[in-house]
Amino acid sequence: MRPYLLLIPASLFCAMPAVSDELPQRKAGLWEIKMMMGGRELPFRNIQQCTDAETDASMSANLGGVMGSDCAKPRISNSGGTITVDSTCKIGAGTTSTRAVITGDFNSAYTIAVTPMPAAGAATAGSGTQPPMTMQAKWIGPCLEGQRPGDIIMPGGIKLNIRSLAIGSGAPPRR
Repeated sequence: MRPYLLLIPASLFCAMPAVSDELPQRKAGLWEIKMMMGGRELPFRNIQQCTDAETDASMSANLGGVMGSDCAKPRISNSGGTITVDSTCKIGAGTTSTRAVITGDFNSAYTIAVTPMPAAGAATAGSGTQPPMTMQAKWIGPCLEGQRPGDIIMPGGIKLNIRSLAIGSGAPPRR
C-alpha cells in the first residue's frame, strides 16, 4: 500500500473544521492529530500537520472531489459550543450517513467523534457495522523550520504535502 493512501482518512478529519463556512477556522501552525477507530489507535496515529488558513480552505475544496456529487450538503448545528455535522452520501447502490460531533477549541485542541448512522429508508453501507472513529487534534505551536503549510508528518518520518496529492482523481501524488 502506498503511504499517501493512508492520508485520505486523515485528511478528511484534518479538513473537517474547514468543510463549511459555518465551522470555525483552525489556528495556523503545527497540529498533532491522533486517530482511533472503535477505541483502538490506528497505525498512522499521532501524525503532525502544518497548516494555515489557505491550506484548510484548499483541503475543503479538494474534499468535494473525494466526497463526490452524490453527497447532500451536510446539516450543521451548534449548541453550546458542540458542533454536530450530519452528512449522507450515496455510494454505489447504498447510502451511508455519518454524524460528526466536534468539541473543543480550534485554537488549542478539539475532538471529532464520527459515528456511522443508518440512513432512513435505504440499505446502508454505514449502518452501524463500521466502528466509530475519533480524531483528537492538539495545537503544538508554530510550524517547524523547513515545514510548509500542508505538510503532514507521519510515523517513521514520512513527510507528504497535502497540496501535492491528487485527492479525488485517483492519480498518484504529483512529484
